Amino acid sequence: MRDGSPAPVRNFIAVVEDDTEISELVGELLVREGFEVALCNDAVELDRVVARRRVDLVLLDLMLPGEDGLSICRRLQAGPVPVPVIMVTAKGDDIDRILGLEFGADDYLPKPFNPRELVARVRAVLRRTRDAHRPRSVSGRRYGFAGWVLDAGSRALVDPQGQAVELTGGEFDLLVALLDHPQRVLTRDQLLDWTRGRDAAPYDRTIDVQLSRLRRKLEDDPKAPTIIRTVRGGGYLFAPRVQVNG
Repeated sequence: MRDGSPAPVRNFIAVVEDDTEISELVGELLVREGFEVALCNDAVELDRVVARRRVDLVLLDLMLPGEDGLSICRRLQAGPVPVPVIMVTAKGDDIDRILGLEFGADDYLPKPFNPRELVARVRAVLRRTRDAHRPRSVSGRRYGFAGWVLDAGSRALVDPQGQAVELTGGEFDLLVALLDHPQRVLTRDQLLDWTRGRDAAPYDRTIDVQLSRLRRKLEDDPKAPTIIRTVRGGGYLFAPRVQVNG
């Protein structure tokens, strides 16, 4: 931008539709409206996108090759960070609409649809679900990893020798985000959303500072970390297996 300020963060939408013509038309429409878009033909391609980066909303066709839209919707809602979904389908039967909403869809739009209505519904769902990427309440959970124990209710971290280790609020939120997604590459944007919400600045370096401090407290060698690994070009990966109780 001319004034030197960072560009605003654009919402990222995954369009899951096996009809190439419809998929491209919807994608072009959303890009014109200022969204960032990924086009997916099926569940496999969607899973690749979700694993790679944060997704703010999924436009999901009901009838797909392989795993159907209802099953995908249920999976997206079952994780620790539910992803907002608008079900888009040619089927107008009430039972499909009801099932989609019961499985966790935030809205339902039958084909053919008015482009302006689609954009309006997308914006409405994004407004309603702006906190959807915050992790669910972890009160009462106990995490075990590599000899360490974190009691989420009391925010108490205990090392393998039984000694208490003090965490700041930001370090605790970051550790919980990592423990909820073990052995998976997480981007800085994902960690920033889950720990600081959508009000964080696009180039906020807080995550890097907190990760460095968290590594020291976990006695993780910064030159050759084995607990929180840095993935070149990807982000960070919490390597140990995690046991969760509660």
